[in-house]
Amino acid sequence: MSKPHAIVIGAGFTGVAIAHDLALRGFEVTVVERGPIANGTSGRTHGLLHSGGRYAVKDQESAIECIEENTILRKIVPDVIEPNGGMFVAVEESDLEYREEFIAGCEACHIPIEEITPQEALRLEPHLNPKVITAFLVPDGTFDPLRLALAFAATAKSNGAVFHLFTDVVGMVLDGNGNVLGVKVWDRANDERYEIRGDIVVNATGAWVGQITKMAHGHVPITPTPGVMVAYGHRFVQRAINRLVRPSDGDIVLPQRRMAVVGTTSFSVDDVDYIPIIRDQVQMMLERGTKLIPELGTAKVRGIYMATRPLIGSSGPGRSISRTFKAYDHKDLDNIDGLVTITGGKATTCRAMAEKTVDIVCEKLGISAPCTTKEVPLISYRRFYVD
Repeated sequence: MSKPHAIVIGAGFTGVAIAHDLALRGFEVTVVERGPIANGTSGRTHGLLHSGGRYAVKDQESAIECIEENTILRKIVPDVIEPNGGMFVAVEESDLEYREEFIAGCEACHIPIEEITPQEALRLEPHLNPKVITAFLVPDGTFDPLRLALAFAATAKSNGAVFHLFTDVVGMVLDGNGNVLGVKVWDRANDERYEIRGDIVVNATGAWVGQITKMAHGHVPITPTPGVMVAYGHRFVQRAINRLVRPSDGDIVLPQRRMAVVGTTSFSVDDVDYIPIIRDQVQMMLERGTKLIPELGTAKVRGIYMATRPLIGSSGPGRSISRTFKAYDHKDLDNIDGLVTITGGKATTCRAMAEKTVDIVCEKLGISAPCTTKEVPLISYRRFYVD
C-alpha cells in the first residue's frame, strides 16, 4: 500500500516542523520553498525562545503555548538553543504599575518567575540601566534561527521528506469542482515548470498564506504585521531582557552570538514582498533600547532588518491581534477540499503548530497515527546538507 502524499508549501519553522511530523506519521512528504530553508520571516526573527512572560497578561492562550513548547524544544533540539534565561526589568516608576498584573498573569499561565533586587539584577547583567527598580527572572532563552529550521528539516529529510528549494508555487492544480489536487511550480534554479500532485496540500507560508490561498480561490483571516530589529556589534547582555510593561515597541534586548538585538515594532502592510526600512522606527529602537541598556546609545550598529509576522485577525494594529495560531481546513472555510492552511504563532510554538496541522490532515484522510514529536530528538542541523 502506497503512503499518503502530502505537499508542504513553505520551509520556514512551521513548514519544516510539519514535514518532520508528517514523515514520522508515515507520509510521503514533498516540501516546496521559493528560496533556501528559512527564507522568509523565519530567517529574520530575533531568536527569542519565549517563556510566555511577554503574553501572560494580555494573551494567556499564547503564553501557555509558549511555556509548554519552550520546555519541549529544550529537550528535543538542545544544540541550537542557548538556555540563558530572561529578565523583565522595571526602569521607571510607571513600570511598577504592571508588576502585580505580571505576577498574576505568570502564575495563571504556570510560568515560573523569581523577583530579584536591583543589585542582583546588575550583578547578573552589568550593562543594565543602573536605575533598575526591580527585576524578574523568567525561563526565556535564545536560539539560532537557521539552525532550528535546519534541525527540523534534516530530521524530516532523514525520514524520507524531499525538499524542492528555490522553487516557486505559481498556481494550484484544481479538479472540476475547484478542489486542490496539487501545485504548479517553477524551479527557478533550472528554469523548469511542472506539477506536483498529492493527497493533500499544506499551506505553511506565514505572512504569504493569503497569496497561496487565493490561487485556490480561498481566503484566510490574517494581518501581516512587520517589525524592525536593530543588531549591534557587541553582546551587551547574556539574557533576554524585557521591559516590565505591556508588549510595546522596542522593549526587548537579547543576545545573539556576539551581538545584541533590539526589537521590535509592529504595523500592518498590504504588500508582504516589499517592506521598507522605516528610519523613524530604527531611531525608536535606538531610543527605547537605551532605556534598558544605556551603552546602546554609542554602540556600532551591525545590521537593520525587517520580519513580517502573520497575526490572526483581519484589521486593527498588530499588537491588538492574538499571537496564538490557527489551522484552517478549507473544506470548512471555503468549501475547497485538499487544502489546509496554518498561520499565526511564532518560532517557539512551531512544533505545536505542526502537530495541530498534521492532526487535521490525518483526520481528513482517515489516518490514525499519533504525534510523537514531543519525544523524538531532532538530528544535527548540519546533516541537512551532508546527508
